[in-house]
Amino acid sequence: METMSVSSQLNKSVRQQYMNLPQGDKCQVTYVWIDGSGEGLRNKTRTLAHEPKTIQEIPEWNFDGSSTYQAEGSNSDMYLIPVAMFRDPFTLDPNKLVLCEVLKYNRLPAETNHRARCRKIMEQVKDEMIWFGMEQEYTLYGTDGHPFGWPKNGYPKPQGPYYCGVGAGCAYGRDIVECHYKACLYAGVNIYGTNAEVMPSQWEFQIGPCEGLDMGDHLWMARFLLHRVCEDFGVVSTLDPKPMMGNWNGAGCHTNVSTKAMREEGGLKFIEEATEKLAKRHEKHIQLYDPNGGRDNQRRLTGHHETSSIHDFSTGVANRAASIRIPRHVGQEKRGYFEDRRPAANCDPYSVTMILAETMLIDPDEQDKEYDFEKEYMFDKE
Repeated sequence: METMSVSSQLNKSVRQQYMNLPQGDKCQVTYVWIDGSGEGLRNKTRTLAHEPKTIQEIPEWNFDGSSTYQAEGSNSDMYLIPVAMFRDPFTLDPNKLVLCEVLKYNRLPAETNHRARCRKIMEQVKDEMIWFGMEQEYTLYGTDGHPFGWPKNGYPKPQGPYYCGVGAGCAYGRDIVECHYKACLYAGVNIYGTNAEVMPSQWEFQIGPCEGLDMGDHLWMARFLLHRVCEDFGVVSTLDPKPMMGNWNGAGCHTNVSTKAMREEGGLKFIEEATEKLAKRHEKHIQLYDPNGGRDNQRRLTGHHETSSIHDFSTGVANRAASIRIPRHVGQEKRGYFEDRRPAANCDPYSVTMILAETMLIDPDEQDKEYDFEKEYMFDKE
């Protein structure tokens, strides 16, 4: 028997009785934000008098940053700035989920608010119409930290039958995957698809195509929905880039990228130019492709299990062991997109998309420019 959380074993039919009660004109709004770890998500809920129709109708709020690794107790209030609104698949219409940026007491971006910098870069390159699609791999665990569905003493059969697998011996936790998919569709998250991955109890969903800043907004909300669905089922989803050492695949967040020029006739030339620029900043990208400066990815990017070495930069057509993979059909059609296979599963999508856009499209003399947020950036709600 899998180790499930206690709350998942409560009587859900009793819960549903309360969920079906009318709420009048009032609306529950759940504020969601990234905490000081750069990986964890937090949320809290308030009542609004009416259903908000736009993000501008949702008020700013605050929280105790000393309890989320974001502030000291002596000066702990942090601001929540609503930036993206979604439907709530757990309490249903008219209720909302709202992704927020976090600002410090002085209204400057918190250290893990990478959306602020990403927003600046995307504004600079908006004419390039840069599209992203991110492939989020994750692993299901019981609450005891043991992979979901794995034998309690020992290991499942070696990798082989699990990728896109079907059947009780191959697919562990499909109920969670399908409920998450439906939750994303209901919420308005731009989910593209899903599949079982190479390691048993490992899955993937894809978000996109999204333009610019939307990529990070939709992926972070999809992650929140995944954690919430897993909570209802009593299991845990981890974005650890190498959840099981040994002869098992790690977990990445492969990022597909294209600009308007790459998608048009002869766009392969622009893809090749972009990869040349990416090669020159490989170390900088690795630093930003997991929240711990590359240390998490070091366990995954070994040159084995469909990865490139963290120390080398490589490109190849249809090569899953390369840093940058150019899909075969893109090589044939001479236009399209490329896939950066380096980002770790626990990456911050704002950091990944920001550095990709900066490296490919910003003048080298302007790259790594420190923004004076105090002067340039006093937040206006979008």
